[in-house]
Amino acid sequence: MKHVVWFVVASVAAASVVIEAQGRGGTATRPDECPRDPVSFHPCALAKAKTFTPPRTAVGQPDMQGFWRGQGGGVENIEEHAGNGDVNAGPTWVVDTPDGKVPYQPWALEQRKENWEKYIDPNVPCLSSGVPRMLYTPGDITIAQTKDTFILTHSRSHTFRVIPIGSASRVDSSVRLWLGASRGRWDGNTLVIDVTQQTGKTWLDQAGNFFSEAVHVIERFTMVDANTIHYEARIEDPTVYTRPWTMVFAIRRNMDPRYEVYEEACHEGEKDTEHLLKAGYSVFPGITRRGGR
Repeated sequence: MKHVVWFVVASVAAASVVIEAQGRGGTATRPDECPRDPVSFHPCALAKAKTFTPPRTAVGQPDMQGFWRGQGGGVENIEEHAGNGDVNAGPTWVVDTPDGKVPYQPWALEQRKENWEKYIDPNVPCLSSGVPRMLYTPGDITIAQTKDTFILTHSRSHTFRVIPIGSASRVDSSVRLWLGASRGRWDGNTLVIDVTQQTGKTWLDQAGNFFSEAVHVIERFTMVDANTIHYEARIEDPTVYTRPWTMVFAIRRNMDPRYEVYEEACHEGEKDTEHLLKAGYSVFPGITRRGGR
């Protein structure tokens, strides 16, 4: 089914290999773990964070360094969705709207439908996933830290973010970046990252959920135990949404000491975009203003 098929099949296959290698599988949790469902995980993880003392770097910051993997499921659809043979069923990741749905303006809800019917998921031609999707695109996340930077790399498509900690100036506001302009600060044991200046050319998932270049994302990384990060993204875009909303999911550590991160260059041998263009789909041009581009 369209561009979902190739990505879901490849993602599930790749994820199953990594999960097996990491000694994790299915949705089962240990008795001391929070539920996998993001809406249930959210309050449980925040409660655990209050009593957890994270390891520290040499300069005293919470030490999140290592190999990690974002939670699966949201790449298909961040809202609750049924399975249909090509797509696995999954719960909503939206934790602060009554119906668990993205609070679209009426025109934007129609735009999401058009995205699905007309355009190619920007991840298919190996474009950057944007923020926050970078954190749950299938693949390995590596975190490294210095006193003044927080570094995120992803095994897919050479994706990386080098995030200054503190008051470093941003690039000019007229510049748009696929992963935005990020600035971080520590709020106790939580790293808060302010992200602006994205392109508006990325999607939140394969279902066509989207934002415009006016989006403002506040990310929060909080360790709730030695091997779990509570990740929260507050997303505000008055061009597209009726109100700000929040997405939550778990990022879990790869605990295999022998594990190696392999490059997934993506561009090498990628033919799906060509096939989809021939089938009549278009490259997503991005959203820059209400009801238009």
